[in-house]
Amino acid sequence: MLYEEKIIETIPVGPLGLIPLKSCKDLGNKVNDYLVGWRKERESEHKSTIAFSGYQRDTYLIGASTPRFGTGEAKGTLQESVRGDDLYFMVDVCNYSLTYSLCGMTNHMSPDDHFQDLKRVIAASAGKARRINVIMPFLYESRQHKRSSRESLDCALALQELVNMGVENIITFDAHDPRVQNAIPLKGFETVQPIYQFIKHLLKNEKELEIDSDHMMVISPDEGGMGRAVYFANVLGLDMGMFYKRRDYTQIVNGRNPIVAHEFLGSSVEGKDVIIVDDMISSGESMLDVAKELKRRKARKVFVCATFGLFTNGLAKFDEYYENGFIDRILTTNLVYQTPDLLSRPYYIDVDMSKYIALIIDNLNHDASLSDLLNPTTRINRVVERYRAGDR
Repeated sequence: MLYEEKIIETIPVGPLGLIPLKSCKDLGNKVNDYLVGWRKERESEHKSTIAFSGYQRDTYLIGASTPRFGTGEAKGTLQESVRGDDLYFMVDVCNYSLTYSLCGMTNHMSPDDHFQDLKRVIAASAGKARRINVIMPFLYESRQHKRSSRESLDCALALQELVNMGVENIITFDAHDPRVQNAIPLKGFETVQPIYQFIKHLLKNEKELEIDSDHMMVISPDEGGMGRAVYFANVLGLDMGMFYKRRDYTQIVNGRNPIVAHEFLGSSVEGKDVIIVDDMISSGESMLDVAKELKRRKARKVFVCATFGLFTNGLAKFDEYYENGFIDRILTTNLVYQTPDLLSRPYYIDVDMSKYIALIIDNLNHDASLSDLLNPTTRINRVVERYRAGDR
C-alpha cells in the first residue's frame, strides 16, 4: 500500500500500545490484527534501529480491566508496563450489553459507566505513557453539545476532563456537532466520516445500481444533516433532497418535541433509488417516516445509511417496514454494539470500520498527516469507476 511506503521513514512517537476496553473488545481485536499484519510485511533498513524498538510485535494489545466492588464502585488496572508507549484507548459508550453487580442486582452499563471506566484506565497509566490518544467512535454526550436556557454542557465538560488527564488526541466518528471541539482548541480532535465504507459495502451488496443523477438521489432526513448529504451527493455526482421536520414545540415526549410532519424539499424521486444518510438511528421513527414518504412518492429502492445503529426501540418496526417494501437495505457500522438479532436480519448490511481505524492509528503513531484518510474522494471515485466498468 502506498501509505506504508510514505510513513515507514518516519520515526514512531513511541512503541504502539492498543487498549480496547471491554465495551470495544471485538473491534479492538480486528484493529490489532490489521496492525500486526501490516508491520510484519513492511520492509525498511531502519526497522533494526533503536528508534524502531518494539515496532514489530505479535500483538499490540495491552491488557486492561475495570473490576468492581460489591457497591458498584470500580478501579482501573493495567496488566503490563506502558512506560514510554504511544497509547490508543478504545471505548464504545453505547454498549449496553455489559453488566455489573450492584448490591446483588444486575446493572446494565450506561454511557456514564463506560466514560468513567475510560478515565479509570487512563488514570492507571499514571503519567508514564509517552502520549495518550482516545478513540471514541460515538462521542460521549455528543447529543448534549449546546446549551438552551438552563442546561448543562456535558460534551464540552467531558472533552475538557479527558484533556486535563493528559489526552493529546481524540478521534471520533460523525460527531453530532463537530463545533464542540471549541472546548479543547489546543488539542487534536478529528471527526471521521465513514462515507467511503458505506459506498463500498452498498456497491458490494447491490449489483444493479445505476450511479447517475437520472437514476439515484441522496436524501437528508433533516436540515441538521445537510452537510453530510451534500458531500455524499457531490462525490457520487447525484442530485439531493431534504426533509424538514415540523415539530410540536408545545410538548415534550421522551426528552424531545414530537414530529408533526416531514416536509420534502427537492426534485422528484419517482423511479429513482434513494440513499437516506444520517449520523444515527436512535428509535428510528424519523428515518422510517422519511422512507415511507419516499415510497409514497414512488421511489424505486430505499437505502438507509447511518453511522450508528442504536435501535433503542428494537427492530420490530424495521422488520415491518422491510416486509411492506418501505425499506430495502439498512447500513450501519460496527463502531457501536450490534445485537445478534440485528446481524441476522436479511436487510441489514454490517459496515466494518476496523481497517479504517487501524489506518488512522498507524498514521498517528508515525506522526503522519491524516488528510488523505479523512478525505476519501479519490478512493470513492476508484470504487465507483470499477463498479461502472462491471467489476461487481
